[in-house]
Amino acid sequence: MLDASRVILGTYGQAFIDGVWQTNINKLEASVELEKRELNLVGNDWKVHKTGIKKGTGTISGYKVTSDMIQRGFSKFDIISKLDDPESFGHERVLLMRCMPDKIQLANWTAGEEVQEETSFTFEGYQLLDTIVGD
Repeated sequence: MLDASRVILGTYGQAFIDGVWQTNINKLEASVELEKRELNLVGNDWKVHKTGIKKGTGTISGYKVTSDMIQRGFSKFDIISKLDDPESFGHERVLLMRCMPDKIQLANWTAGEEVQEETSFTFEGYQLLDTIVGD
């Protein structure tokens, strides 16, 4: 049976851009999509698939504290996502390589509200640095 204390909460997640901890970040998503080529082969009544290229996309968001994302412009950077929880079996770190913003948010504010900043991006590779392994 699942030990509920081992379920990981995102509360302890961390994001590092080019090695610098982004304390203002409260959400990070990243995924890889694989292009599959459909093939029709003679003598086979099933469509088969050949793997094609991969596309990495993601979104990083949090509170606006500095002008770092505007200053960075469209230059590439690396992100390390660290997922941790004191009650979990360990932590997981994933390196997202050569990230590039899709757009840069120059202004987005409302009087009396915290300013949120969200940046969607693509990336050109990943590496699993640390894995979580159960007992």
